[in-house]
Amino acid sequence: MMVLTYSNHFNNAFHFDDSHTVENNIYIQNIKNIPLFFKDGTTFSSLPSNQSYRPLVSTSLAIDYWLGGGYNLFYFHLSTFLMFVIQAILMFFLFFKILNYAYKNEWNFYMAAIGTAWYALHPANAETINYIIARSDVQSTFFVVLAFVLYLYSSFSRKYYLYLLPVVLGALAKPPAVMFAPMLFFYILLFEEKCSITEVFKKENFKKFFTSIFKTIPTFIVCAVMYFIVDHFTPKTWVSGGVSTSSYLITQPFVILHYFNTFFLPFGLSADTDWSPLQSIFDIRFFIGIGFILFLIFIAVWFSKNEKLRPISFGIIWFFLALIPSSSVIPFAEVMNDHRIFFPYIGLALAVVYTLGLLLMKYKNKYYSQNKKYELTLISLLFLILLSYAYGTRERNKVWKTEESLWLDVTIKSPKNGRGLMNYGLSKMRIGDYTTAEKYFFKALPLLPYYPFLHVNIGVLKNATGDETTAGMYFKNAIQYGNTFPDTWYFYGKFLFDHNHFNEAIPNLEKAIELAPAHVSARSALMNVYNQTQQWDKLKALAENTLLVIPDNADALAYLQMSVNHQTAVMVDEELVKKSPTPEKYLELSLSYYNSGNYNKCIEAAEQAIKLKSDYAEAYNNIGTAYNMLKQYNKAIIALQKALEINPKYDLAKNNLLVALNAQNQISKEENEIKKNPTAENYLNLSLTYYNQGLFEKCVEACKNAVRLKPDYADAYSNMCAAYNQLKMYDKAIEACNNALKINPEHKLANGNLNWAKQEKIKTK
Repeated sequence: MMVLTYSNHFNNAFHFDDSHTVENNIYIQNIKNIPLFFKDGTTFSSLPSNQSYRPLVSTSLAIDYWLGGGYNLFYFHLSTFLMFVIQAILMFFLFFKILNYAYKNEWNFYMAAIGTAWYALHPANAETINYIIARSDVQSTFFVVLAFVLYLYSSFSRKYYLYLLPVVLGALAKPPAVMFAPMLFFYILLFEEKCSITEVFKKENFKKFFTSIFKTIPTFIVCAVMYFIVDHFTPKTWVSGGVSTSSYLITQPFVILHYFNTFFLPFGLSADTDWSPLQSIFDIRFFIGIGFILFLIFIAVWFSKNEKLRPISFGIIWFFLALIPSSSVIPFAEVMNDHRIFFPYIGLALAVVYTLGLLLMKYKNKYYSQNKKYELTLISLLFLILLSYAYGTRERNKVWKTEESLWLDVTIKSPKNGRGLMNYGLSKMRIGDYTTAEKYFFKALPLLPYYPFLHVNIGVLKNATGDETTAGMYFKNAIQYGNTFPDTWYFYGKFLFDHNHFNEAIPNLEKAIELAPAHVSARSALMNVYNQTQQWDKLKALAENTLLVIPDNADALAYLQMSVNHQTAVMVDEELVKKSPTPEKYLELSLSYYNSGNYNKCIEAAEQAIKLKSDYAEAYNNIGTAYNMLKQYNKAIIALQKALEINPKYDLAKNNLLVALNAQNQISKEENEIKKNPTAENYLNLSLTYYNQGLFEKCVEACKNAVRLKPDYADAYSNMCAAYNQLKMYDKAIEACNNALKINPEHKLANGNLNWAKQEKIKTK
């Protein structure tokens, strides 16, 4: 039934932290790196703040990458699911043994099977199974269960402490595996020493208590050693993500109550909730949560007095012990997450199913004697419950299918989650729906005003839609709010590079590499900059260093050869075209021209490609993109529409066409508004549009028209100055800014534009 339930999940997309631990993690792309995973925690993620020591997880990812020949989703899901299936089998044997220790009867087999099925089909566990990097929870939990089964069923394993080997492996997947030690202590105390928690400190039970401790001393030592090993190898750059330990801690009692309720009623599951930390213990939710925890602890302690009821006590103890790593003093960025209950729910499944089983056994004879259909009704009811859970899990699998489906679900169930709104917007931006993307980005902004990645995404969006000035502002905001994150520097550096501001791009890309030495995209972009600017020594040094960090990197090998031959990428492609003038090589040449900022040459090369291959959609797209950069939107629209005639599903051409249409429509709209209402303010708005579209001469003319209508218009003079700066007419820029400052000496933008003009004028002398 597990296979059928999860049969629709094997090609679900990467999500969330998969981006930096799987998709952009160069280390898992080479199976030879497996020994390195056990020595260097920085290999776990491309983001320094997320680099933790989980070598077993990285090893499994590298194997999946190798088996699938790349990022084949099926293999990444298959390995996790197979471990989950084996874990379920082991859980049955664990439950069955514990139940027989407590109260041997004919129902134990069925209770163990039902408890396992309830857990295995539970919709809340779908997050852990669908979320690739959450395999850390699957692996650590699997090895804890395996350790228990070895301890319970193999005297040989107990004698030689072989049951501790899985615990070691579990800790190398995720630290919560070390909770095996206190779990084993309570197991021995309750079932082997047959001592209740209430009587543990009675004089006659001291021997049982100390025997339990003595038996688990090796386990505690191994778990402690593993915890310190993991802590030692965890990079110092790792951060938990939370801010306030106290607020996080007082929130967890109510979160634990929510986890408990979700076990029975798994409704409203969200991949990223909008729960926030409590600010005070005087919040009623704190008292409700504490009351629930105290009640559950009371049940565990009280039921431990009765040997028959001890599986319930042990299940509750398991539930709480497994929650300690995520629901105590370490504040994580999210106060709750469904994948955190994967480990605790094993104990809860045992306790709940056994409780229900005992109740049914109690009333079995009474109802069975009166109604012969009792057993059939009971079986049917259990089947319907499990079937409903399986259905819920399949529905959750559908939610996890794509980034768009996952984050749409989050926006509906967690509407106050700024990150969820942002990620849904990001999923729409990826498919070219810029209007929806912008809507959700700006919905998220009031909720996350200082979240650097939101500012990065808005910068990317504004750049894609042609608003370069606003894009630059948001990229700078991202660096201001997150200067320890390599991507904030990388995306601003890439933005500058794409607009041929090579000298400004270099320090940003260098900073990204400094923060994340394995940042492949930053290294490729910086090598490209050095190549474009013909800084051969720097290019050679960077290419060689890249090959040390990322052996056999194709870009580094190519750029290293170019540095030796003193050839730019354009020169290489030009030579290739001369030797063999194919449409594909002309297309590569047009792309090289585009990357070097030579848009006219880009168009010419793409046109040559079309002469050889008339239905070449990619060549028409290159022409349209180059015309966009030249601000010749009418020509861009014609080329891009031709690309889409050839290939209607060409998303890149759709996006580029949208940029051209938006730019053209914006200009037309404001020019029409001027004809209807030629005010100074409307001319100023038009000048800004011209400036953002790179039409600097028209920007100057619009500003002059604004000044004619309103001579003391400081903003118009400031815009005029900015446009003259772009035209490198610095004397006129200085004159315009001085006029603005005469009107308003405190005009910050005019001051900035004036300083820029003066600095650039000095450079040109």
